[in-house]
Amino acid sequence: MKTTEPGKLSYLLLGIGLGALGSVLLARKESRDLLRERSRKSLDYLNQQAAKLREAADEIAKRGKEFIGPHRDSVKTDTEAERQDYQEEKRDILGG
Repeated sequence: MKTTEPGKLSYLLLGIGLGALGSVLLARKESRDLLRERSRKSLDYLNQQAAKLREAADEIAKRGKEFIGPHRDSVKTDTEAERQDYQEEKRDILGG
């Protein structure tokens, strides 16, 4: 019995082709599902890290405001005093 008869060989090739096509389609579906799950987990992780970062930034801003708060008025007053001194010097120099 020959194994290379046209009928048997074509059935063998057809079977291999259909099997390969089925496995590719199944693998693609599994791959999509796997990628979808991993991307969902990554997005959840990134959202958690962003929330932690926002909390830390809010805390830093709060501490900065507490630190600068008492000094803010003195800086404003110093700046106004320096401006007046500059204008007086300018008047004296220009003779105005």
